[in-house]
Amino acid sequence: MEYQKASEINGVCNGKIVTEYLNGFSEKSIEAKKAELMDKEEKSHKESEDVCKISAIERAYGIVLRELGEDVEREGLLRTPLRAAKAMQFLTKGYHETVNDILNNAIFDENHNEMVIVKDIEMFSLCEHHLVPFFGKVHIGYLPNNKVVGLSKLARIVEIFSRRLQGEYPLERLTKQIATAISEALEPAGVAVVIEAAHMCMVMRGVQKMNSKTVTSAMLGLFQEDPKTREEFLALIRNN
Repeated sequence: MEYQKASEINGVCNGKIVTEYLNGFSEKSIEAKKAELMDKEEKSHKESEDVCKISAIERAYGIVLRELGEDVEREGLLRTPLRAAKAMQFLTKGYHETVNDILNNAIFDENHNEMVIVKDIEMFSLCEHHLVPFFGKVHIGYLPNNKVVGLSKLARIVEIFSRRLQGEYPLERLTKQIATAISEALEPAGVAVVIEAAHMCMVMRGVQKMNSKTVTSAMLGLFQEDPKTREEFLALIRNN
């Protein structure tokens, strides 16, 4: 007796289900429903991948704890590898997000060319050298060129790049990434980004300077070319 492969059976079944599901819809509706089904399938596939990744990271954390001399079977650590794996996945979720995704339908044509500032955006990130955190506030300003963006989207751009591991000079790179992303998306007359942060590499280890802070800036367009425009931005973000 011959048996059909599971993939062949699934293909037939799925095809039948899709056909029956789409009956009664207009051609335009059918395209929308197909897109909906594809989105659900893609989401399901991603969730399966995430489960596999979480399991692998969980095992890795278990190894680290054992090598440090801990008993991973004791009550306090039984679920620590899993919790740590989920935390690390959240702290690096920016790898799975793009600026285009979050700005979709959020850029508007507007006859406005005065400075727009969003300041005190809280930021948390990890240094790729020691996986030690740094955190602080981000201040963003831009000069619209007949295009504006929803203000919350600026905070989301910060989130995308801060939820990725940052390099040897993490604040410098993060500052530039945010400024460049806004410049490419909006094509404004200028972009300014300032970050004030405490880096745990200087606080928890190394020189161990508890009260040290780092300030970085990136100025593009008129903010770089015109001292008065730059000074106006810096004065406004200093004003509480």
